[in-house]
Amino acid sequence: MHKELAGKAVLITGGSRGLGAAMAHAFADRGANVALSYVAATEKANAVVGQLEDKGVRAIAIQSDQADLSAAKPLIDRVVSTFGKLDVIVNNAGIAVQGHLVDDPALDEESYNRQWQVNVMGTIANTRAAAGRLANGGRIIFIGSRLGTHVPFPGVADYAGSKAALVGYARGIARDLGPRNITVNVVQPSVMPTDMAAAVAGDSLQRDALLNLHPIRRFATLEEVAETVCFLAGPSASYITGEVLSVSGGVAI
Repeated sequence: MHKELAGKAVLITGGSRGLGAAMAHAFADRGANVALSYVAATEKANAVVGQLEDKGVRAIAIQSDQADLSAAKPLIDRVVSTFGKLDVIVNNAGIAVQGHLVDDPALDEESYNRQWQVNVMGTIANTRAAAGRLANGGRIIFIGSRLGTHVPFPGVADYAGSKAALVGYARGIARDLGPRNITVNVVQPSVMPTDMAAAVAGDSLQRDALLNLHPIRRFATLEEVAETVCFLAGPSASYITGEVLSVSGGVAI
């Protein structure tokens, strides 16, 4: 594979498993040095680091809870002190709390509020901390959700809202950072084979209902989404900014 990102320093939040780990491998395959943050999965995070180092790149795992807004600056400082710079931040970390209608008395407000804290405020804190440290010509990529712009079923209002908020924020900072040739984009996957989606994918009725929404009648692979993110981080996407790119099998057409 062509090493078009050789020597680049990349931070992937929530990089110990699922899509985060897949993106870490995809960046390393292109020659990038990779930092990944995680909350509690130390063993998994260290395993990913070892796999990346086997590819001949530098890698580091940093424990950082995105719900704690004060953790953002130390996270970015650690990446820059390790690699000497920061070229790309992929805001991937997030949680999904779904299944209750907004008027459901059983809705757990504490859990739903924490979702906003992690998905929105934590992501914003990391982005603010990174913005001044990013190299000119750098990249900011948000991992959203197709639910951020298309909601075909009930019970996901807060999750969808948290991902929709990232779209507006990304477009705003694309304006702010454009003079430095820093591009800012959102990638919106549909359902993927992750722990977050396991409950839905494991229920045959829900799985069939979701598949029926997709013209390409399958779910996205982690590799398909990771390849899209790497494209946006690479030289061929240097004039793409403020955009929302859905990797969703045409679910909204």
